[in-house]
Amino acid sequence: MGAADPHIHVDAKFHADATARTILASTFGLAADLPPTVTTGCGLRVPHAMTSTHPANVTCLACRDFAHRHHLRLADQLEHLSRMPGSAITPEQASAAATRYRDLARSFARP
Repeated sequence: MGAADPHIHVDAKFHADATARTILASTFGLAADLPPTVTTGCGLRVPHAMTSTHPANVTCLACRDFAHRHHLRLADQLEHLSRMPGSAITPEQASAAATRYRDLARSFARP
């Protein structure tokens, strides 16, 4: 194994495994072990502890780019889906949420 990677990364799944574990634990009282490593936005596998969802903590530039693109894509999808018939949210609600995603995307943009 090579030298330790000093960077803080973004989990490519944005901690979906941890969220699912929390939901299962609160619903059924069961808690599966989280995987010891995760795949990051830059494609590396690193310990879960070396990832963050907070833009100020992420030091890997490729992961910052990944998170930036991901949040912009989410904002666009949210607005698009809100305009479909039968949508669970109104275009106004989607616009507000999309604005928050775009703000988050900007915070991940390279400094």
